[in-house]
Amino acid sequence: MHRQAESGVHSGDGVRYRAGDVLRMGCPFTEVTVTGVSWSDVSVRWPWWEIDVAADGLEWNGDVALPTSADYDWESEYFRTRPAEDTLKAGDRCLVGIPPTVVHVLAVRHFDPPLETGWLPRPATYLDVLRQGESHDARLEEQGYEIDPAGGVPFRLELLFRPFAFLETGDEVVDRDGRAWKFDAPWCWDAFDGGQPNTPSWPLALLFRNGEPTPEAVAAVAEATSTGSHADEVNRWVELTRAEPIAPA
Repeated sequence: MHRQAESGVHSGDGVRYRAGDVLRMGCPFTEVTVTGVSWSDVSVRWPWWEIDVAADGLEWNGDVALPTSADYDWESEYFRTRPAEDTLKAGDRCLVGIPPTVVHVLAVRHFDPPLETGWLPRPATYLDVLRQGESHDARLEEQGYEIDPAGGVPFRLELLFRPFAFLETGDEVVDRDGRAWKFDAPWCWDAFDGGQPNTPSWPLALLFRNGEPTPEAVAAVAEATSTGSHADEVNRWVELTRAEPIAPA
């Protein structure tokens, strides 16, 4: 998450992101001014937000602090400067952006009304993302890097893969063995019989999607699961993320 400099899951492109999505994320490098430095961070005048003068009790001075390599947060920060943070001094001009990075979405959080943060636009959606190679850790109270896909920063988000893209949260299906399931994206499958195994056998037949599904939806699920398997879908996700999927209960 960005840190304010110390001083007193529709996106803009229409994509509706969901947990489990694998994205290629980047942000064009943009010229900024360095406003302050310390051993642990470099503050820059943030080019993409405006000060929210109507925020109640929240003051932001227009700067964002990015960690230097001396700070333990440096590896978890996605934004980088060119030249490197360690070489900068107050008054310098530099570039700030995100090089292309593969991430996967841990969670999508919506806010109505949008959050008051001290800057504009106020966030209405956060994606919590994990870097390629980073798995969900249930022992951590907080995990993931927050981005607002429609919040002023010109993130470039390319959807590389969506596990079980042919299903929607809440869908009910019957599998090859006649067992009925409810799908709660991305890894949660609830068998109505409570038995084992805890993942369905393909092909699947769509039974329910906000009521009786359309013939088109039934055909799409049947076609998508006519070959392959649940394990193939998971393996494709693991190949791209280099992470462990959340284990089914």
